[in-house]
Amino acid sequence: MTIQFHAGSGSPYAWRVWLALEHKALPYELHMLSFQAGDLKKPEFVAINPRRKVPAIVDDGFALYESAAIVRYLEECYPDSGKSLFPGNCTTRAVTNRLIAEVDAYVAPAIEHLVDEILFKPEAERSAEAIAKARAELGLELEHFERDIAGEFLASDAISAADLSLYPLIALARRMQAKFVASLDVDGIVGPKLRAWEKRVEALP
Repeated sequence: MTIQFHAGSGSPYAWRVWLALEHKALPYELHMLSFQAGDLKKPEFVAINPRRKVPAIVDDGFALYESAAIVRYLEECYPDSGKSLFPGNCTTRAVTNRLIAEVDAYVAPAIEHLVDEILFKPEAERSAEAIAKARAELGLELEHFERDIAGEFLASDAISAADLSLYPLIALARRMQAKFVASLDVDGIVGPKLRAWEKRVEALP
């Protein structure tokens, strides 16, 4: 049965699940919801996710939200489909889970501070000081990943759910720089090992 995948344009958390679905080669039907049109507040979506956020999936009648939970569900329920999202031995998988937790606990809040200031405020109301503070916060967090990258990808030489968690957040920062704040200088806070890692992720099918 085809998985019903509910996403929103620009959401790095939805992108995480989207990449996982592709990596696992799972059949899915994409439902791209509009934030502006209020799609997340409509009763049919609230029945799937009462928190009114994307992403969410419905798989054979089972509804699930929260991107990290969805990724683990896809791996556990479809272990033989596509490639593993948690490859390697138990220690490598433990590192993958730790990296995902670090992305969600530390990197995501820094990105969300930038989003609040850049995407949710008119240009005239943006605070250069707040943007600089959030950028510095993000840079400090990315230093951990720059230091700890274990191989071709974050946890090992095989791509994992950790890579699919971090990449969309950095890509969102780059999008904010390209479209709204050229002075954000994302390259200035993404180290050389992570920049090479980004290119490897982007080169995947």
